[in-house]
Order: sequence, then structure tokens, then C-alpha cells
Amino acid sequence: MKWPALAAAITSEVTASLALRAAVDHPAWYILVVAGYSLSFVLISVILRLGMPIGVAYGIWAASGVALTALAAAAIFGDPLTWVMGLGFIAIIGGVLLIELGSHPEPAA
Repeated sequence: MKWPALAAAITSEVTASLALRAAVDHPAWYILVVAGYSLSFVLISVILRLGMPIGVAYGIWAASGVALTALAAAAIFGDPLTWVMGLGFIAIIGGVLLIELGSHPEPAA
């Protein structure tokens, strides 16, 4: 249940961020901005109640949100997508994997 809730939190945060960009030209999008960010924070609190460590939940949520927002903004709004950003995506993926792997206690010897 934790992982689907985290995916939904990421999706709602990315949606809100993209709506924020759209609201620059069309203020009606602010409704989706508020709803998306609100839902995202509610889902993060649910994930924490389900027992996911905050370092893992927040790390994956924030890093994935940055990467997915950049990719979606390039596709939707024509924002730039450079090779340097590609290196950043690789670093984000590596960081998220390390956080997840590091969150599990070492077995006793």
C-alpha cells in the first residue's frame, strides 16, 4: 500500500507543478495547483503512517517529482532538455536507489 500511495503522491505533486506553469497564462489552473499539492501532502502523511521512513518517502517523492516535472515540462511546454539535465536524471536515479537500499538495516553478523 505504501508504494502505490507514494506513486500517487508523486503524480499529484507533478500535476500541481505543471498546473502552476499553466496558471501563468490561465489563472483557472490554480484550482488544480492547490488540489494537487494538498493531495500530495495528505498522501505523504498516509505513507508515513504506513511506516515508510521519512528519508525514503521524501527523498523518492522530491527527486522523482523534479525529474518527472522536467521531462513533462519539456514535452508539454517545450522547456529545454539538455545533456546536463540528463546527467542530473542519472544522479537522481542513483541517489534514490542508494537511499532505498540504505534504509534497510544491515543483517547482524
